[in-house]
Parts: sequence; structure tokens; C-alpha cells
Amino acid sequence: MWTYLRAWLPGPSNVNARERLRAVCGAALGLFVTAVLCRWLAGPLASAVWLIAPLGASAVLVFAVPASPLAQPWPVIGGNTLSALVGIASATWIPDPALAAAVAVGGAIGLMFFARCLHPPGGAAALLAVLTHTTQFSSALFPFFTNSLLLVLAGVAYNTLTGRRYPHVQVVRPPSPDARFSQSDIDAVLARYNQVLDISRDDLESLIQQTELESYKRRLGTLHCADIMSRTPISVEFGTPLQEAWTLMHAHRIKALPVTDRTRRVVGIVTQADFFRQLDLQHHEGIAGRLRDLIRATRTVMSNKPEVVGQIMTRQVRVASAERPVVDLVPLFSEGGHHHIPIIDEEKRLTGMITQSDFVRALYRAVGPA
Repeated sequence: MWTYLRAWLPGPSNVNARERLRAVCGAALGLFVTAVLCRWLAGPLASAVWLIAPLGASAVLVFAVPASPLAQPWPVIGGNTLSALVGIASATWIPDPALAAAVAVGGAIGLMFFARCLHPPGGAAALLAVLTHTTQFSSALFPFFTNSLLLVLAGVAYNTLTGRRYPHVQVVRPPSPDARFSQSDIDAVLARYNQVLDISRDDLESLIQQTELESYKRRLGTLHCADIMSRTPISVEFGTPLQEAWTLMHAHRIKALPVTDRTRRVVGIVTQADFFRQLDLQHHEGIAGRLRDLIRATRTVMSNKPEVVGQIMTRQVRVASAERPVVDLVPLFSEGGHHHIPIIDEEKRLTGMITQSDFVRALYRAVGPA
């Protein structure tokens, strides 16, 4: 019952005071300009109707919700004018005012659907023609058409000057390869919904995309490196023998080892790629044997090959602090070609490791279903 009763209450407004003032001033100015010009056009017939009441509702749409499909120039002009014609025809050919009013409003809605100019004040325009028993079809030209045209022209000028796109032309965006939904997905959902939406299709798509991006930033932005890192990273020192480092990689099924000094500060990183760079990969035959020869310790004093990790490690290594937001690592993993990021504490000592798999797992949790 409470849920049902809440449907009768007004929902929250998402526009600020500046936007409200912009709409108020625009509607007042637009109607004033339209009224003055139409009264002047009426000339000696100024005692006749030169301003229609439904124009007030049209002004609400044109100036307060200029992005609405119901507020665009053709719906305003065509909706009011065609509806007026239906109302005039109903008043002329149907003697009973009650029946004429019902036929006028229903017929106006049907015609606006057919002409793709659905405009809520159009129903009021049809009803007004019946209630005032307007039987002259020229009235559809003046004041209905003229009022609507002048209001639209005022709306174009005012909305453009105040930073609102009007007419709100539908923007056809090329499909993005990174989008989680396609335009056909939106079309399928709208077809199932099968109701008139007071928002253009391109605005709906843009809102969905921006909402997804905001959710992504919120959910991933609250994560820090300390939340997803491996807290007991296997590391080696500069003088660790190659065979020991390779054995550690194989035993723990990892592809990289941070290289630290005696104070646990990171001085480099050694990966499987660093090992294979020491081999002649142009000849695939005997790679396993050459790798064994590389990591096997030399028994003599002199050696013509690397013996310890420090001789083959990558010295320029990117690190991140434990408190750094995970979202900051996106460029490193997506564009920088990094697969392993050592994590350091406030004293620059190694405290963890984030692999590409750790990052992808966190990313999936952030953008996946809640």
C-alpha cells in the first residue's frame, strides 16, 4: 500500500536553481514575444482570439525540457495545428459537445501519432476548438499555427543562447568496440517496453553509457592496491643465482620476481622474458638445453655467461604504493605493456605484487554484475 501511495507523491528534481530560473525566464520571454507579435498581426481584429491557452503548456516543454522529443519544433507546430484541425472538424460535424470533445482529443492523438508529432498540448488545442465552437478552418492557421511557429522560433533563439541544444537533433554515434551494449540492444529493449519515452534515443544511450562509467569509477575507484595485491610476494636479491630464481618461478608458478636489496627496497624485476632474452631464439632446436646451460652455475672462477639475477634483470621497474587507487594502474596494464607491478609501503619497501590477473579480476568485480 505504501509503495502504491508513494506513486502519487512528486519525485525528486535533478535540476539546480540556475536551470529552473533559465526555464522560467525563457517561458515568460517566449510567450511575451509571441503574444506581442500575434496581437500586432491581429490588427483591427485584436478583440478576436490571438493567443491560445495550450501555448502555455507548449512553452513548458520548449523551455523547461528542450531535449524532450515532445518539445521539438515539428511536434509543437504540427501537433498544435493538426490537433486544431481535428477539433474544428469535430465542432463542425458533431452536434453533441461531449461527443465532439471526446472524438476531437482521441482523433488528435491518433493523427499526431501518424504524423510523428505527438505533443501533449495538442490534445488541449483540439479540446479548445470544440469548447469555443470554432468552425472556421482558417483558425488553424491563425492563431494555432502562428502561435506555435513564433514560440518555436523564440525557443530556438533562447535555448541556443543559454547553452541548450534546440532543436535537439538526434546524434547517430558510431558503435564503440568497448561498449557493453549495442544500439540493437537498446532497440530491442525499447521494442519490449513499447511506450512513449519523453527522452530521445541518443540521450538515453548517452545516459546509460555515462551511468556505467560513473558506476565503474565509483566501484573501482574505492579499491586501492593493498586491497587486491598478493601480500606475500616471492622475491630475490641481486646476487641470487639464476638457477635458484628459475626454480622459484617454476615452483610457485609465477612469471616474475621482484629484485630487492637487503632492506627490501625494489631495485629491479626479473621475468621469464629476461631469461629467454639470453638465448638465441632464432633457432628453436635445443632451447631447453640452452636454458639449462644458462641457469646452471659455472664451477670455474671465470664465466662468459650471466650467473646471477642482477645481470639479466630489468632495472627500470614501475612500482606503486599500497594506498594508490587501482584505477591508476589502468594505463600501465592496458597501454604500458606491464604484467607485474611491485607494491611498496610508505618506507619504499616491497610489500606486495599485483599481476595482470589480479587486476583483471578486480576489474571484473567492478564492472560485472553486482
